[in-house]
Amino acid sequence: MSIRVARIFDGERLHRDGGVVVTAEGRIIEVRLGEHPDDVELVDGTLLPGLVDCHVHLCADAGPGALDRLPGATPDELTATIENSLLLHLLAGVTTVRDLGDVHNAVLSRYTSSPNVIASGTPLTTPRGHCWFLGGEVRGVDAVRRAVRDRVADGAGVVKIMASGGVFTPGTDTAGTQFTDDEMAAAVTEAHAHGLPITAHAHAHAAVWQALRAGVDGIEHCTSVGPGGAHVDDELAKALADSGIVVCPTLGTDPAIVVPPEILAMAERAGLTQAILQDGVGRLARAGVRIVAGSDAGIGPAKPHGILPRTLAEYVVSGMTPAAALTSATVHAAEACGVPDRKGRIRAGFDADLLIVEGDPVADITALQRPLRVYLGGEPVYHDGHRTAN
Repeated sequence: MSIRVARIFDGERLHRDGGVVVTAEGRIIEVRLGEHPDDVELVDGTLLPGLVDCHVHLCADAGPGALDRLPGATPDELTATIENSLLLHLLAGVTTVRDLGDVHNAVLSRYTSSPNVIASGTPLTTPRGHCWFLGGEVRGVDAVRRAVRDRVADGAGVVKIMASGGVFTPGTDTAGTQFTDDEMAAAVTEAHAHGLPITAHAHAHAAVWQALRAGVDGIEHCTSVGPGGAHVDDELAKALADSGIVVCPTLGTDPAIVVPPEILAMAERAGLTQAILQDGVGRLARAGVRIVAGSDAGIGPAKPHGILPRTLAEYVVSGMTPAAALTSATVHAAEACGVPDRKGRIRAGFDADLLIVEGDPVADITALQRPLRVYLGGEPVYHDGHRTAN
């Protein structure tokens, strides 16, 4: 199949003269920049690699109390939710996701061999810690090591550890650490010994520093909450940039959703207002921290599956350039997910996971919210406003 487009964003840079991309057997076999053969239909849009969302919860249905309801869901209900979640991501142009928290390995058990779903399984947390009800409670160095080995045996592509409390788990502390330094170090050492990256949920300033010192590969949220509220200071931003750790800020919400006042109140008590979160992302970007795209999709009505284009728009509002925001969801995201040789680029040999959007997203990042066509492994799943996926 040959796809001819007006513009091509190859994962790092925009080619304004467009060209032709040829695919076969699920892969890109040729990229001919600037060529426009008359026998191939011209799509007046921008071709990009399929987007990568580095932080989703596929088994959560984005309804009220989505995470809280998971322990009571049946296997059939979980399967249906996971499949519907993946479809919603696809229709938005997100062709690869990293699932960072299911219940009792619901996602991991179904997608251990999928190149388009990288799953952590149930995250490690402390007794009654953040998201304890998912089934990942653990305490003590030896128990932490065993839990990591269990994830390895189950086929996880990444280990997730809850370094701090979270807004959606009452009774946990978003401004404090959950694990001891020794426990955190043990999780990192064990994950790395088995060749897996490890990423830490960390709202607390202290938890970000703890995870950084332990040598994690990624930080989720990185809001840097302390006694006085959330603030990413220059010292932390520089340390993160120097370390090479990947940060996934998880911005982006559906503006049409009215967030319940009790949820807003919880977030404000933790110092997590939209303005403060955007300020933190801007500080991280200016410091040179490697930021990847992640939406936290599924956790509630304001975070529906497929919300990543709005995440990237909010990254731009926070101070990132549109090109940097796009790269956070392509090249850098593919690297964070451990698939840099298959995903995130328009290049011969890479998977033919492709997105065409109306307009030029380098000039206007909101163009991502106007998908024209989506391909998964070279097969169309969305075409000019019509779903073609089963």
